[in-house]
Amino acid sequence: MAYILTLIIQIPTLTAMKTKNSTDKAGKQEGRSKSAYSAKKITFYLIMILPVILLSCESTPEAKFAVDTTTPVVGQDVYFTNASDNATRFEWDFGDGYGSSDPDPVHYYTASGSYEAELTAFSKSGLSDQAYITIDVQIPTLLEIEVVEWYDEYVVENASVRLYPTLVDWENEENMESEGFTDENGIVVFSHLGPYVYYVDVWEQNHDNYQLAADDVGFIRTDEIMPHRINRFVAWVDYVVHTKSDGTRDRTMVIKKLERKAEDKSRDISTNEDWRTLYEKSIKVK
Repeated sequence: MAYILTLIIQIPTLTAMKTKNSTDKAGKQEGRSKSAYSAKKITFYLIMILPVILLSCESTPEAKFAVDTTTPVVGQDVYFTNASDNATRFEWDFGDGYGSSDPDPVHYYTASGSYEAELTAFSKSGLSDQAYITIDVQIPTLLEIEVVEWYDEYVVENASVRLYPTLVDWENEENMESEGFTDENGIVVFSHLGPYVYYVDVWEQNHDNYQLAADDVGFIRTDEIMPHRINRFVAWVDYVVHTKSDGTRDRTMVIKKLERKAEDKSRDISTNEDWRTLYEKSIKVK
């Protein structure tokens, strides 16, 4: 590049010297005037084409980027890593109506669907290049739990619902995954769960599921959670008069009633809320 610029600068001088030598040999004043005119004309054209030459010497930008996941769930941060070459400015279009000019932005999607994220990389002079990645946004993994009394089948509101990863953790009340409280419809929702089985501990001032767990562990054990779906579980409880009045759990006073099996009891959760409504009120499990 430096060699080309030096050569361009020297051309008018070299041309003028060559023309001058020719006219000196001929000994004509008219040739000297024409040589000066020719040098000016060449200089003018060089000035005109110099920007084109400089532009052609600039490296073309190449847009490149990567994401940490192409299948995020709604509300999950997606990290965009810019790997573009020969670019000084960037414009992002995430495909959902939002964009950014940050080199390495972070973005989350508020609805499920397929989105084409686009990066436009610009050089200093305005040359550009584009790169694309398709991102398939999934609905969150949801677990909707309804707490229902075993005999009269009424829902229990304001009940504490805890999730444990193993039966041993449930028994020892250790390593709790999350806790939520049922609403007026006896419903509590958890989101961002892993594809695992969970053990459900329910306690309310006059209800718990401890005797039911003693009858059959199936009363407290969920099925394996299916990713990107609404999973549902009915947590059956007994009416119990707890001996403690301080609002804490007490598993020492369990009265044997009869042996019950989980498969003998079935119930369809009556709520028909869509995943967006459930997600908004869900307990986000970290």
